[in-house]
Amino acid sequence: MFPVKTILIIGYMHPKYDKRVFRTVKALSKYAKVVYQYITDNDHVEKTDSSENIIYYPIYWCEDPNTSVFKKLFQRRKLDEQIIELIESMDFDILYMHHFLPSKPLFPFKWAKAHGKKVVFDVHEYHPQNFLANLGGVTGKLKEKFMMTIFKKQLELSDKLIFVSQEVPIEVGVSKDYLIMPNYAEKVNFSVDVQSKIEKKEIVFAGKITRRFQEEKDILLKLIEYGFSLRIIGMDSETFKDIPHMYTNFLPYTEMMKELSKATFSLSSYSTVGRKDYRNDLYSLPHKFYDSLAAKTPVILRDDFVSMRNIVEKFGVGVVINPANVDESVRKIIDAYKNYENLIDNIEKNIDEFTWNETKEREFVKYILDE
Repeated sequence: MFPVKTILIIGYMHPKYDKRVFRTVKALSKYAKVVYQYITDNDHVEKTDSSENIIYYPIYWCEDPNTSVFKKLFQRRKLDEQIIELIESMDFDILYMHHFLPSKPLFPFKWAKAHGKKVVFDVHEYHPQNFLANLGGVTGKLKEKFMMTIFKKQLELSDKLIFVSQEVPIEVGVSKDYLIMPNYAEKVNFSVDVQSKIEKKEIVFAGKITRRFQEEKDILLKLIEYGFSLRIIGMDSETFKDIPHMYTNFLPYTEMMKELSKATFSLSSYSTVGRKDYRNDLYSLPHKFYDSLAAKTPVILRDDFVSMRNIVEKFGVGVVINPANVDESVRKIIDAYKNYENLIDNIEKNIDEFTWNETKEREFVKYILDE
């Protein structure tokens, strides 16, 4: 049993029920007192609200999506000031950062260390590229170089580090202890009709973040000629306006998982910002990847998505393609379809690798709370 501590969790721009952030809140609240900061677009939410072992600390914040990235950055100084005020005024033992403050990226780390607090940094993204990701040319390179310096200092100031995948700490050269915690799926309990999945010949893409699929479109069009269909769940279907498809709006998690479970394949081949070297694609282990596998749906994966590829090839739970080679990609997918029952067997044998469970939760809590 751990001595009772107070943990201040900074969700920053994440909403209250963000999957990854709220998972850490729920897990740690079983063993510690948690103060949880998140943002809300409801200006009538009370400033603080307590529930069980959690004190919720919502901050009202809205942004115009059409505002330039630099104007957003300037405006967020006010948000950062509110969070700094919270950090300075709160009595806590551990500062758990799910993101940094853009206007003062080192301040929370330095303040906590100066006041004898332990710092946990949960690195969701490869920040040197993710921060102001659309900056290109010389300016973009200078930004990445500067942010890498900041990023390494944040890592140095942290007592505990959590990464989504192994590749990020290896590339950055992290020498201290860290925990790898991918974006595992929640366990779901419903039956999957494999024969129906085979007969359906449906490829699904699920997610609410708009992605680019320029190379994948030709592959999908050819697969449609072979009798496959495409379904989009959650994302703006305008992206696929030139491809025949069915569209399903954003669904609650359990319903989304049921829809995923009916599909034959799940598509995990895309580009977020149009850069082939974008580490947040290459080194990601996203929710929808694990959700697909937990729903017992094999994935169609882009070959340069290194972290996901390691999982797919290790467990034999999908097909890896080079989307620039259309004919080869189509052939690989059709071959995988012919071998479909073997893919399902591989998923079922390794299902615990793709879902959050008590063992993973205990490992996470022990890592955070152990001295």
